[in-house]
Amino acid sequence: MKLHVRHTTDYRYTEPLRYALQTLWLTPQSGPAQTVYFWSLGAPEKLFSQLDAFGNPIHSYTFVGRATDNVRWSLVNAAGEVETFGMAEFTDVGTLPHPDFFLRATHLAAPHPLLAEFGRRFIAPGATGGRAELSELLALSQGVAGAVSYQKNSTNVTTTALQAFEAGAGVCQDQAHVMVAICRSLGIPARYVSGYFYAANEPDLASHAWVDVCLDAATRRWISIDVTHGCLIDERHVRLAMGTDYDACPPIKGVRQGGGVESMTVDITIEPV
Repeated sequence: MKLHVRHTTDYRYTEPLRYALQTLWLTPQSGPAQTVYFWSLGAPEKLFSQLDAFGNPIHSYTFVGRATDNVRWSLVNAAGEVETFGMAEFTDVGTLPHPDFFLRATHLAAPHPLLAEFGRRFIAPGATGGRAELSELLALSQGVAGAVSYQKNSTNVTTTALQAFEAGAGVCQDQAHVMVAICRSLGIPARYVSGYFYAANEPDLASHAWVDVCLDAATRRWISIDVTHGCLIDERHVRLAMGTDYDACPPIKGVRQGGGVESMTVDITIEPV
């Protein structure tokens, strides 16, 4: 499926902005599941590109205001055309971190005995050491979606996997974090994936999150699972970036000085070509 994506982030400030440093994880790469035909980024200042530790393309810019400036808004744009193939299973290149790296605890997706207990309902005791059965992982993802029901605006970007699990509600980010944390609790490497999801009747999921779970650490074989929909990724998914959790690959992360109170509006449109 060929998809055209447009992603606009509009920042407004109540006072003049004096300084801002922003990093963007907003550039998809071609790979087994997709081909990127073209992609462009727009920002208030010149963008500098590099790869992060997980092989994601990232772009950064710095804004420095003068004392006489009265800048009270900024705009970041991303747009392009991607063809998706729905390839959920793939093998990492050798330059990426070993799967065992993704067993480490992170603040948003830390292992916990309560999460391990829940995971054992679906995963056999032998599914450790970097190996897992696909059927069990799919059953677990559906169990997570049932235990953490999708509720818009029920959490925020600082909500941890355990908090969302105990609350029984969250958004796709939280469902992904819970799945990752459960897998880590059982000794199965897992990581967080950010991306886009095309569905005409689910615009709230245009900005989406899912998980990569390691099927075999020795061969670096992974499977991508959409916990929110309880299925493998398919042609509706456009992959942006991956990391240990949301904090490792948010769409945009930065710091600023001045500006007073900030408001942010995000608009994403995804259309078949």
